[in-house]
Amino acid sequence: MPHDDQTQLQRDADAITAVGVTGVQSLLVTSDNRYLTVTSGAADLTAGQPVPRDGYFRIASVTKTFVATVTLQLAGDRRLSLDDPVERWLPGLVSGNGNDGRAITIRQLLQHTSGIHDDYPDYTSAEDFRQHRYDTYTPEQTVARAMFHRPDFQPGAGWSYSNTGYVLLGMIIERVTGHPWHEEVMDRIVRPLGLDHTFWPGTSPTLPQPHAETYQRFKAGEPLVDVTEQVGQGTNGEAGLVSTTADLDRFFRALLGGRLLPPAQLTLMEQTVPVSKEFEQLMPGARDGLGLFSRPLSCGGVYWGHEGGDSGWITADGVTADGQRSVTVSLSGVQADSADDVLRVEQAESRLVDDALCTTPNADHQRR
Repeated sequence: MPHDDQTQLQRDADAITAVGVTGVQSLLVTSDNRYLTVTSGAADLTAGQPVPRDGYFRIASVTKTFVATVTLQLAGDRRLSLDDPVERWLPGLVSGNGNDGRAITIRQLLQHTSGIHDDYPDYTSAEDFRQHRYDTYTPEQTVARAMFHRPDFQPGAGWSYSNTGYVLLGMIIERVTGHPWHEEVMDRIVRPLGLDHTFWPGTSPTLPQPHAETYQRFKAGEPLVDVTEQVGQGTNGEAGLVSTTADLDRFFRALLGGRLLPPAQLTLMEQTVPVSKEFEQLMPGARDGLGLFSRPLSCGGVYWGHEGGDSGWITADGVTADGQRSVTVSLSGVQADSADDVLRVEQAESRLVDDALCTTPNADHQRR
C-alpha cells in the first residue's frame, strides 16, 4: 500500500460507491496511532448531503462478536461450559423434525456448526417491507420457525451460517445471568470500554443523528426504497446493535488485544474451521472461529473481524493479528440486483480492508 494511507483509503471508498453503494464511511487506525477517516457518496438521495464521518449505523451481524465475547467471558468465569448441550439451559426448545438440543453444544452455536436450519424473517418485497417493518419477533418465535425444518446436517458434521444459533446464545446468556443479552453486553463491554455511541435500540425504528440513509431494491428494475426506518430483526441476539466506526474499532482492538477475554478464552475464539463453499465465494480464505472470522492478507498473515449486512447496510471490521492496524467500514444503500452485484460490492469492500491493513509487502502481521 502506498505511504499515503489517506489517499488509498479514499480511493478504495470511492471504488465501493462506483459499484452501486450510495454511501461509505471508513476509519483506519495506523500502527503509529493515526486516525484517518474518509467518506464517499451521499448520505441521502434526496438532498445529496455528504455521508457523516461519525455517523450511526446498524451493525447487523457484527453484534454476534459482542454476544460471543460475553459467552466466552461466562465460560471463563465457569458459569457455563462451551461443551454444555443447549438442552441444559433451554430444555425442550430445540426439538422436533430431527432437531435435538441434547446433541448441540454452545461451542457449535458459536461456530455455526450446529446444523440448525436458518428460517429467518426477511422482507420479500417493497410492499412486504412497508407492511411489516415495525413487526417484532420473540426469540421463541424465531427458534420455532427453524424447528419446522430438519437440520441441515448433524451437529458438528458441517458448517452453515445460522442467525438462529445466535438467537439461542442470547437466550442462554439470559438464562445463565438473569439479564437480557444486551444488558450483559452493555455491562461487560460497552461501558467498560467507553463505547458511548454503541447501544441496543430495542423496538425503536429510528437512528439518532447523524446517520446516512440506507436503501434497498427488492427486485431488479424497481426503484430504490428507503429502508432506514424499521425495527429489524435485531432484538434477539444475532444482530441489533447500533454503533459507529470509532466505537467498533475500539471494541475489536480491545478484543484482539486481550482486554476483554483471558488468554485461554481468546485462544478458543481464534480456533477456526473452514466455512462453506458458498460463503467462501463472498469471503475468500475465510475461516470461522467463535464469533470471529480470520481472512488472509495479500501481504501475508491474517486479519480478524466480522461482517454484518441487513437491508442495505454492510459493515466490515479488520484488525491485524499483531493488533497494529485496524479498519472499520460502513456501507449504506447497497444496490445489489444480482449475485454478481453482491460479489462486486464484497470484492470492493474486501479490497479496502486489505489495502488498509497491508502497509508494506513484507509487513509482519503475526501475533506478538
